[in-house]
Amino acid sequence: MNQTAKTVELPIIDLASSDRISTAQSIRQACIECGFFYLINHGVEENLLQKVFEGSKEFFSLPLEEKIKLARKDHRGYTPLYAERLDASLNLKGDSKESFYVGPLEDRTPQGYLMNQWPSDEVLPSWRSTVEDYYRQVLNAADRLISLVALALNLEEKFFHNVGAWSPPYALLRLIHYPGEVDSSSEETFGASAHSDYGMITLLASNGVCRDKFNKPRVWEDVQHIPGAFIVNIGDLMERWTNLLFRSTLHRVMPVGQERYSVALFTDPNPNCVVECLKTCCNESTPPRYGQLCSEILVAG
Repeated sequence: MNQTAKTVELPIIDLASSDRISTAQSIRQACIECGFFYLINHGVEENLLQKVFEGSKEFFSLPLEEKIKLARKDHRGYTPLYAERLDASLNLKGDSKESFYVGPLEDRTPQGYLMNQWPSDEVLPSWRSTVEDYYRQVLNAADRLISLVALALNLEEKFFHNVGAWSPPYALLRLIHYPGEVDSSSEETFGASAHSDYGMITLLASNGVCRDKFNKPRVWEDVQHIPGAFIVNIGDLMERWTNLLFRSTLHRVMPVGQERYSVALFTDPNPNCVVECLKTCCNESTPPRYGQLCSEILVAG
């Protein structure tokens, strides 16, 4: 645990609020000031989320030789401990976590096969259907949220749908396991080293953020857990799309000496969507900082 970190109080956004304008204004303020907020009443069933965490524990408890049969390819499948290092500036062996990725449920290979990989029903009965149900529900919450984000940017609420970004979006669900025991070597170990997300918005759990990613040294703040709430953060693409108005904030996960599980949904625009500076985010005194970008570049990366 980072002893110098202080606790930050994030805004709480109620997705079920009938006052959409006020909610959008709160989202705008949160995204400008720190790029993070809590999301409550998001519509994801509590018992389903609990089943996903239970299923996640079952999967990551499997022998490595069973999990590695589903080794990640095309951003789907299993990634073992220390296989990723999100902060490339650190000369460390990798982050102390293992993950399982699920992409859009309808995506198929050129040969017509579904792209997602799944453990067999003989190994984990009903595991696939549980994760697929959760994927649909959390993506529905993200769909409702992205309309409020559009309002927060002084756009028509279906803007992201109308420009093709959300028709459909490219969303990756990631199940993550942080072991309680980490390598006892002298190297500093992170559950997830410092990074900002690539895409539009992420619904996730995180225990530390750094508001200014260009500050040296970085100042970290702890984010407290609120039962039943998602932590939502802005990604790099949304920061670019908004001409740096909305903030893509660095965050990391520190080891706390006990086993933990988290589930995160990362959303990118449809690969065919062209991203360019939003008209509500530029003017003569603040011209566009970036040119057009096809979001397929980000998805492929």
